[in-house]
Amino acid sequence: MTEHTLFTLAFTLAAPFWALLILAPGRRLTDRIAASPLPMVPVIGVYLALAVPVFPQLWAAVSRPDLAGFQELLALGGGAGAIWAQLIAWDLFLGQWMYREARALGIHPLVMAPLLVLTILLSPISVLLFLALRGAVRLRVRRTGTPAAAAARP
Repeated sequence: MTEHTLFTLAFTLAAPFWALLILAPGRRLTDRIAASPLPMVPVIGVYLALAVPVFPQLWAAVSRPDLAGFQELLALGGGAGAIWAQLIAWDLFLGQWMYREARALGIHPLVMAPLLVLTILLSPISVLLFLALRGAVRLRVRRTGTPAAAAARP
């Protein structure tokens, strides 16, 4: 496969899992997928396919990080693709964690859906927003004594 095909494949493999987290919250299948590390495995396979051929440059960039080293890595198609696949896998991991936390705390799926979409696009921002939301919900639960999980059902 070409680097371009693998680059595209990374998100294509993750997209069905994102669709379940966003569009089918609370379903047995969605909850099982959100609890499993397996959805990331195919994306990690794409990462490996892209990273192995550029491993010397990848290792140099991560073991002695500096801007020039990362610029050199990203100039390589396999290097940019590997970093992209790593981001896709990490974002999916974060999305699964956020989904599970939200379900446990009773955060409504309509609140979570935009946060999960934002996680796909800009995960650092969505994680900060989610942490603030999670903190507010935990505080409300402590103050009111309302069981959090009761509200989690869509």
